Amino acid sequence: MSGGIRARKRFGQNFLEPAWVTKVIRAIAPQPEDRFIEIGPGRGALTLPLAALVRTLTAYEIDRDLVERLRVTAPANVTLVEGDFLELATTDSRPTPDSGLSTPDCLRVAGNLPYNVASPILFKLTELYAQGWPIRDATVMLQREVGDRLIAPPGGREYGVLSVLMQHTASVERLLALPPGAFRPQPKVHSVLVRLTFHPPAPAVADSATFVGLVQAVFTRRRKTLANALLAYRPAGPPPGAVTPAVALERAGLDGRRRPETLSVAEFARLADIYASISS
Repeated sequence: MSGGIRARKRFGQNFLEPAWVTKVIRAIAPQPEDRFIEIGPGRGALTLPLAALVRTLTAYEIDRDLVERLRVTAPANVTLVEGDFLELATTDSRPTPDSGLSTPDCLRVAGNLPYNVASPILFKLTELYAQGWPIRDATVMLQREVGDRLIAPPGGREYGVLSVLMQHTASVERLLALPPGAFRPQPKVHSVLVRLTFHPPAPAVADSATFVGLVQAVFTRRRKTLANALLAYRPAGPPPGAVTPAVALERAGLDGRRRPETLSVAEFARLADIYASISS
């Protein structure tokens, strides 16, 4: 407990210690013209020093007590949004361009993400980017294991759905390791600060829903061969049996004896495009 506010387990709260704030701010590298979104400001450890360095900051906080606390100290360039970022950040709530900017308008994201919803928030950011939110990058604190999955190359046990889908739309850079002692209360795991820099899907795919659905399906059978793992995928378009895994793999030029975890992002994209072309 600190400052009269106790961390709430149901919100996954672990507050960043003051000794680490300068290191994290330096890694984020905010600029005077930047517009930031902060997810989970908590007690404001990052909010206040970050706000002092940027043009505007919009902070999403689900804990009502923390919002009320921040309202007392937040400067004029901070907008506090009470509620769940996953529910409130929608196409309709897309920030309007700032006509006063002399540089191309964009958004940057920062946050100490609760461990229990870190992956959904990352997927939400890619969704918002696809919907036209001008998100340039996101610098966030995560459980180290999640960070490992984000940057994992094909072939290892960390490589999976999160790796493929995030690497398809963002480059990922590990910036800083944070021990349990960097937070109060101390978590039982180590953490890492990573930066995701968003870009159009690379390679482009014919249908993003097909790509996502296929990746999610085959990794439910990651230890099976591709020929067997693809049986878990049910294309939306053609009737059952219209396309077999053997046909799709042959057209994609992929060996059905390989395992899903060995495929690169580009190979997943190629396979998904085969299914998309058959479904259309």
